[in-house]
Amino acid sequence: MPDSPASAPAAAREDDRPTLLLVDDDESCRWAMGRAFERRGYQVRTADCVPVAIELLRDFSPEYAVVDLRMPGPSGLSLVQKLHEADPETRIVMLTGFASIATAVEAVKKGANDYLIKPVDADAIEVSFGVADAKAMKQRAADNPDGEHLISVDRLAWEHIQRTLAQHGGNISAAARALGMHRRTLQRKLAKRPMRR
Repeated sequence: MPDSPASAPAAAREDDRPTLLLVDDDESCRWAMGRAFERRGYQVRTADCVPVAIELLRDFSPEYAVVDLRMPGPSGLSLVQKLHEADPETRIVMLTGFASIATAVEAVKKGANDYLIKPVDADAIEVSFGVADAKAMKQRAADNPDGEHLISVDRLAWEHIQRTLAQHGGNISAAARALGMHRRTLQRKLAKRPMRR
């Protein structure tokens, strides 16, 4: 199912914001990345699989797209191709936790502008989109030492996990079900130290 936007500004304001489609089956990553881009002024729509993303495209033409490679059902590569065919100007970044030269080449052939290995933050994705450069990102970080507007995606994901765990009274099994992940996966994430901002 597509997620509801974290906020719903006036339509007039939404029309002025760059549009971004985010497709990832990992709920915590999808939520965190979506929140990170909304903070940067994007109008974000999200989906957890290729068929849901295709439904969204019926009335949504994104300027930017972030697509995970491996998801249940069709591969993210099929969506990259559809996005590129629909609008060759859409800037597409493919994400994967399972990097290979073959899939990187295939992603670019199908229309992706870049291929990034997880974990990755919104700064790196904006650089790949061509809307920011690495030097500007470093300057932004220097200008915001407290990280007020530069919370990493990993940190946001950690916060989302903690919030979900609290909502379920500390019950790891219930929180894992709500997050759509295996209990042992959640336990491994919780065993790690909190991510830095």
